Amino acid sequence: MTGRLMLLDTASLYFRAYFGVPDSVRAPDGTPVNAVRGLLDFIDRLVKDHRPEKLVACMDADWRPQWRVDLIPSYKAHRVAEEHEGAPDAEEVPDTLSPQVPVIEEVLDALGIARVGVAGYEADDVIGTFTARADGPVDIVTGDRDLYQLVDDARDIRVLYPLKGVGTLQLTDEAWLREKYGVDGRGYADLALLRGDPSDGLPGVPGVGEKTAAKLLAEFGDLAGIVAAVDDPKAKLTPTQRKRLTEAAPYLAVAPKVVRVAGDVPLPAVDTALPHTPRDPAALDALAARWGLGSSLQRLLTTLEG
Repeated sequence: MTGRLMLLDTASLYFRAYFGVPDSVRAPDGTPVNAVRGLLDFIDRLVKDHRPEKLVACMDADWRPQWRVDLIPSYKAHRVAEEHEGAPDAEEVPDTLSPQVPVIEEVLDALGIARVGVAGYEADDVIGTFTARADGPVDIVTGDRDLYQLVDDARDIRVLYPLKGVGTLQLTDEAWLREKYGVDGRGYADLALLRGDPSDGLPGVPGVGEKTAAKLLAEFGDLAGIVAAVDDPKAKLTPTQRKRLTEAAPYLAVAPKVVRVAGDVPLPAVDTALPHTPRDPAALDALAARWGLGSSLQRLLTTLEG
């Protein structure tokens, strides 16, 4: 199969669903199911609007992998709710969202929608590996700009970034990236690590913001070119830029491995074909009754049948 593959950054989408759907949306026993129903509505709209032939819900088996923390200890440190010795740290998640995540996983499994998370890796890395292996066009649905680094017009790989729900999506291709940031997909990771990202605990190079990072990349091509320019007295760097980049050398040596998504995750064998009928109808009926999934699930089932 070489049809269009849609990769969902699932946590990014269920967080958006959680905050976008009122928590008055509840199961018969009063438990909030706003993230569950909101995500089902999102998937329904995405399948209706974009008609992928293949779909994978990519999961964070480890939202803060130790190998990234070892390189940059501040990586996502401000989002740690609880540290666990010898196991992934617990992420700060709203109290009424955490119990909904297992329900989301059970519903996706009963539907037969491929769901992939790999120990030691983030969903971004799973997405990066599926993208690297894809033999056809890819749509990545995420509210995380980090994945702009995967955009590649030559391979028809684009990011669908939700602006309002998933009904209004920014279709991010290389023309859009060049207009907005002055870089293509390949250059976005270098721009991001130079600029830094407080939401991920990435310090960046002090004094180098987005515009300066874009100018440096336009002048020297990529991060390797910028690093080489620091040691070249003829390179067009201001004394301040040269000083800042020199002082940031230890960070620049490790940041690429942290910021760039992995493309070599050991993915399990899964059937990525979009299901037309549920894999486990009995389980799905039980989940629908237990959690009051009602019209959200029915709409999605109708769309999948079509």
